[in-house]
Amino acid sequence: MCFWLCCFFTGIIFGAVVVNSLSLSQKDDLFIYLQQFFGQVGDGQVTADRDLFWESLMYNVKYIGLMFILGLSVIGSPLILLLLFLKGMAIGFTVGFLVNQMGVPGFSLSLVSVLPQNLIVVPVMIIVAVMSVAFSFRLIRQQFMKVQRQEPIFPHFFRMCLFLLVAVVLLASASAIEAFLSPTLLSWVTENVV
Repeated sequence: MCFWLCCFFTGIIFGAVVVNSLSLSQKDDLFIYLQQFFGQVGDGQVTADRDLFWESLMYNVKYIGLMFILGLSVIGSPLILLLLFLKGMAIGFTVGFLVNQMGVPGFSLSLVSVLPQNLIVVPVMIIVAVMSVAFSFRLIRQQFMKVQRQEPIFPHFFRMCLFLLVAVVLLASASAIEAFLSPTLLSWVTENVV
């Protein structure tokens, strides 16, 4: 589990470092886009809550579904590490950019827009990654190594599918936070802090 956390946190650090490697014009372009977005949030012109909920849920479900499929494919299991790294990098870049451009207000914005849903999403993704790679290693051991006593693979597969269902429920709650709570908090922070 520590290895997976290290992979994720390396992605966060890398994402924050990427912010500093952007040219001044790239930072300005991104910041202008961000200001337009905050203007829309302040005017209440953001995407409807229900649409945002479904977009977020589908994105997260596809992400863990891809991890699951890569774990089943055996040869795709190293890509699970890459997916975890990319998730960390996206979070690191977002928070790093907000803080780099806006200072303390940017940190406040990242607390209300990035943190709440990711308190659920990140642990779920890490657990799915660990389970997928463990399942993949179990398949490798059973297929390619001479094991004295072969244990059935189906109970492990069933347990993994069961956790995937639980993960979808958890991701639905994270998407609900992202769609219904975060815009309200974001609107409050943009009006009072930024």
